Order: sequence, then C-alpha cells, then structure tokens
Amino acid sequence: MSTISERRERERAQRHQLIITAARELAESEGWEAVTTRRLAERVEYSQPVLYSHFNGKDAIVSAVALDGFTEIAAHLRRARQSAPGPGQAALRAVCHAYLEFATERPALYQAMFILPTDLKFASSETPPALRAAFDEFVDCFDPDNRRRELYAEVTWSALHGMAVLSDSGRIPPEPQEERLDFLVTQITR
Repeated sequence: MSTISERRERERAQRHQLIITAARELAESEGWEAVTTRRLAERVEYSQPVLYSHFNGKDAIVSAVALDGFTEIAAHLRRARQSAPGPGQAALRAVCHAYLEFATERPALYQAMFILPTDLKFASSETPPALRAAFDEFVDCFDPDNRRRELYAEVTWSALHGMAVLSDSGRIPPEPQEERLDFLVTQITR
C-alpha cells in the first residue's frame, strides 16, 4: 500500500471514530432522539454525504456506538472480575456490581447496546468479539468444571439487564438494588 493510500485509510478511520464519538456524546447529553445525521454532520464539521459514506443511517451509527460500548464493558467487567479472589461468589458479585454501575453511569451507551435496534447478534456465530468478551467475563466467574456455566452466565446477565432497565425507568426503586444483587448471586452460585 502506498503512503498516500495509507494516509487516506488512517484519515477515514479517524473520521469514522469521530462520528461514533460525536453520536455518543450527543446521545449522552440530549438523548438518542437528538442524534440525527444533520446534527452529527454539523458537530463533526463534515457534510451529510460524508457521514453516509461511513454509515448507512442512524441505525448503523447506533450499532457502531454499541460495539464500542461492548469493548468498554468487557474491559470494565474484566477489571472487576480480576479484582476478586478467584471464580465464585466474590467474582460474580464484583462483575454484577460493575455491570450495573456501567448501565447507570452510561445510560445512552447502554441503550445503544441493549435497547435500540442494532444489527449486533448475541449467541451466534456472528457475535462480535467484543460482545463475546463481555459475556465471557460472566462465564469466567463460574467454575470451569461447571458444564452449565454459559447458561448461568446468560441467566445472570439477563437478570442484571432487567434490573438495570426497570431501575432506570423508575419501575422498581433503586434502593434495594444491593439486596436484589445479593439474592441473585446467592441463588445462581448455589
């Protein structure tokens, strides 16, 4: 590859990431309804056709933001799991806390990852590595000899997602979150 084409590819990648970052910042400050190609084009100082050369509409931008989010949450969960002493209740509790913390501190990002329509596939051969890495942090909390550890991880993640969404929407009070978490961890690690 020539130096010129390498530079162009590098600039394209930087523009791509700039659009993703701008969408995420706009969503976090004003909500996803404020994220339009027009607003993004203004924010990143590129024309709408340039945005469309990177993304085929808002859904594709949301998917890209979600993918970035899975990279972040995987690292966040890994740090939490590694801070605990080995697999088991302590590791699972740390990962669960980290998950709920992530959902609470990054609500627009969490929405992109789990609520808004995207083309990201879960539990499939097409599952992106970043999403699989996040899921594996839950799996790694369970004993490697446990043949059902992926099922346990899936049920745990599902329960946490329910807690995060119901708490964020005000349908369940946030105060007893610790009690819910204790119940979940105790029951799933029996």
